[in-house]
Amino acid sequence: MPGPVTTEAVVIRSIRYGEADRILHLYTPARGRVGAIAKGVRRARSRFGGRLEPFFRLQIELHEGRGELLTVTGAQTIEGHAHLRADARCLDAAARACDAVGRLFETSEPHPGVFNLLCRQLLLLDEQAAGDRVPLGLAGALAFRLKLLLAAGLAPQLGACANCGESEHLVGFSGAAGGVVCGACEAGSFPFSQEAHDFMTSALGAPLSESQACGEQALAQVERAIGATLEHHAHLRLGPAAARAA
Repeated sequence: MPGPVTTEAVVIRSIRYGEADRILHLYTPARGRVGAIAKGVRRARSRFGGRLEPFFRLQIELHEGRGELLTVTGAQTIEGHAHLRADARCLDAAARACDAVGRLFETSEPHPGVFNLLCRQLLLLDEQAAGDRVPLGLAGALAFRLKLLLAAGLAPQLGACANCGESEHLVGFSGAAGGVVCGACEAGSFPFSQEAHDFMTSALGAPLSESQACGEQALAQVERAIGATLEHHAHLRLGPAAARAA
């Protein structure tokens, strides 16, 4: 039914529109991804100030009409993540996290767990930028993506060969099969180390703040496994999980 809507939301993208407006992509706990227009927000005396920028967590008031876009009528800040905005690396990581959520969960289907996961990742990055936390780095970004796979019902099979069910000699990963594969089924797979396997298992079960240390080569295998899973089962390609060191 058209009418007023009040919800929490994270601004995952903001696009200039016309002379003074912005189109917002919002992620909400009960309505999934929502598109909204904020009219006059780019004017100097806008009542919204800077609250409708990406990565803000808001209590937002919207009006739902007959069109696809809702209209923003009010917004109060819950978390502004001010430290994050002053750190280029954390800002980049936040953008990649929001992009992954927006592309993998692009419908209005509710996923409150995904909303909470995104809020937690942004808060951790804000704490990192403030110097209160060890940098999450690539390991933290991959742990976040693995939890998104779990929420989407795409978590890879890690306990046994995804082809035959063998529980030992798991030496490869196959996106087409949907997980690790044994030596007898490794055709078409790529090498997958025990360290990469252990990292994925831990990341799927542990809080985001407890991502375990992992070697560079193993993390590269994990990122490839995530990419292969998304490509084969969601027909989606995401960019790199984290910016590469210069």
